[in-house]
Amino acid sequence: MIHRLQRQQQLNCDLETAWKFFSSANNLAEITPKDMKFIVRTKLDDKEIYEGMVIDYYVSPLFGVKLKWQTIIAKVEPQKMFTDIQNKGPFKMWHHHHFFVANEDGVLMVDNVDYELPFGFLGEIAHKLMVKKKLENIFDYRFKVLEEAFNKK
Repeated sequence: MIHRLQRQQQLNCDLETAWKFFSSANNLAEITPKDMKFIVRTKLDDKEIYEGMVIDYYVSPLFGVKLKWQTIIAKVEPQKMFTDIQNKGPFKMWHHHHFFVANEDGVLMVDNVDYELPFGFLGEIAHKLMVKKKLENIFDYRFKVLEEAFNKK
């Protein structure tokens, strides 16, 4: 079964600043909870993302188990949106769509994550028992970090 997680956040910055931050995979570790032990394995030299870009990570999503995760940047519309999809990793399917909309208050950032777990009904049980909550906690953490970084008054 395909699930969707949706979040949005108003950022007090201009579009160029938001895009520069989010289009650099090197910033992902900053907005990921420390207990996930998220490490970008691909040497990126702070390159801006591009379609076809492959990024390798280590992540420990549950019980401290270290996993390899590989995403591909599937679509990029500079300063508007980008989509990363899992090529290899813990999900059967993972499509993360990032949207950036300039407005009078700065930039509205919208995340839509469509994902599916492996293992059929066992994956669905795991989703109900822990995976859904874990993903919500990751995005809650991300919200707090971004509030501090972009909306501090």
